[in-house]
Amino acid sequence: MKDYRSLRVLDKFEAIFNKLGADYPVMRRILQVKLTMDGRRSTTILQGAFNNKKAAEQHNDESNQFIKSLWIYALMGLIMVPFLLMGKHYLFQMSLVFGIFSFLIMTTMISDFSSVLLDVRDQNILFTKPISRRTMNLAKTVHVSMYLFYLTSALMAAPLLASLFRQGIWFTFIFIMEIVLLDLFFLVLTAMLYLFILQFFDGEKLKDIINYVQISLSIMIMLAYQLLARSFEIIRMNIVFQLKWWQIFIPPLWYGAFTEMLFQKKIDGSHIAFSILALVVPILAIIVYIQFIPSFERNLLKLSHEGVGGRRSGSFIPDRYLKWVCREPMEWTFFRFAVNMLKNEREFKLKVYPSFGFAMVFPFIFIFNELRTSSWAALSASKWYLTIYFTFTLIPTVILMLRYSGTYKGAWIYKVTPIASTSSIFKGTMKAFIIKLFFPMFLWESIIYVGIFGWKVVPDLCLVLLNASLYAIICFLSMNKALPFSESFQWAQQRDTWKVFLLLFLIVGISAVHYFSTSAPYGTYIFILISAVLNGLLWRYAFRVQTVKRAAASASE
Repeated sequence: MKDYRSLRVLDKFEAIFNKLGADYPVMRRILQVKLTMDGRRSTTILQGAFNNKKAAEQHNDESNQFIKSLWIYALMGLIMVPFLLMGKHYLFQMSLVFGIFSFLIMTTMISDFSSVLLDVRDQNILFTKPISRRTMNLAKTVHVSMYLFYLTSALMAAPLLASLFRQGIWFTFIFIMEIVLLDLFFLVLTAMLYLFILQFFDGEKLKDIINYVQISLSIMIMLAYQLLARSFEIIRMNIVFQLKWWQIFIPPLWYGAFTEMLFQKKIDGSHIAFSILALVVPILAIIVYIQFIPSFERNLLKLSHEGVGGRRSGSFIPDRYLKWVCREPMEWTFFRFAVNMLKNEREFKLKVYPSFGFAMVFPFIFIFNELRTSSWAALSASKWYLTIYFTFTLIPTVILMLRYSGTYKGAWIYKVTPIASTSSIFKGTMKAFIIKLFFPMFLWESIIYVGIFGWKVVPDLCLVLLNASLYAIICFLSMNKALPFSESFQWAQQRDTWKVFLLLFLIVGISAVHYFSTSAPYGTYIFILISAVLNGLLWRYAFRVQTVKRAAASASE
């Protein structure tokens, strides 16, 4: 196995791990195996997305796909650079920088690192060997910390360079220390939250609860970011901090206050309190986490128990109506198949469900911000109902993930199924996503919007729903084509992610056309007619992309 550079760096801290009670040579070997497995290629039965030999060779490259995707996070980090190049209002600047950093880190933690933190696959092997629990626990902690280090380095590379250029070496050193403390805090916070859940649930119910908690976490992160922004007011072109009791629960403010206290010598009760929280809470969290690691690992075993789940509720829409949507027998078959996969594929939920939280909250955030300067009467008479277009942010993410599955090796079923065209497969899967995932969320938000803006917005909401279907097809056509659930999640970090960001800008264009159509006589109804016609044409012709025989031929090459 490869002797990774990160392991050679870790060797310099061998004495520390030995003092923590780990058998370092064994821990190192466990980490070496984990890193090797992270980078090992997985042979997918169907690789229809690769249309040439060069692409297939890149796919088969034995390298870590997460590491290859770090450039995307580096681009995200550029968002923080302007705040570091501003003046010397450190509380405002650094609170926003740490707020953006916290938002990006936590969303990645709950979507990508949860599968690593909750991984129990190695326990069946390691628990039968004479290896101490402390060694295994530290190996897992270091494994997660390595990826957190890579992610943080990519995100903060540009901000750190900007701080070095604008603020100097001493500021940059303190900045790095604060980043490390914040990383440790969020790592422990995520682990302790999962530990709390593991204490009270088991079996299938536990796995469902974890998915719901991830949605809740996404919503809480977004709300916390809004609270952070509301801590400051611009009065006569000056940024004024307004102290509130709930700010003690906003970690970015701790580090903003700590920075301002060090470099602007602002020493008062609030700055001292926030600074103490910034330094003490992460250290205490690490100490508590170390004490609870054995309990965490014991409770993780519950995830490997296939307990009896709660009784599944009936379908939101009866099958007799759904069959009218999927008239072709083969399309109906793959619709039911996709529904079952979306409902039972837990790794898919780990990747996608956090996006539901953002899609649900985004529209209301803009409405609440408008209410700060407007009345309910003025709001209901406005066109702020178009903020419901922010629910579209869910669509490209889910369509990108539809090709992946934790049980992708079962994709051989596509090769032995007598299907002449993949059109039925793609159409059935897309309809399953829209009807079973997107539509219930959209209906829930539409009911609230009707309550806020009145019945007059019902035609506009119908138009938004038609445009959502249209936008979903455009997203599908923009992505590289691969049969649903036929590829490993290993490749999800690298491929087509940049297209998701570009497709998000298209939402602005669609909503702008809708906005201008409301100013024309019967403009909304004309737009509804146009959107309905385009939907009919695209649903009929857009999915004729590849036959199963061609996909099978690509897989065999």
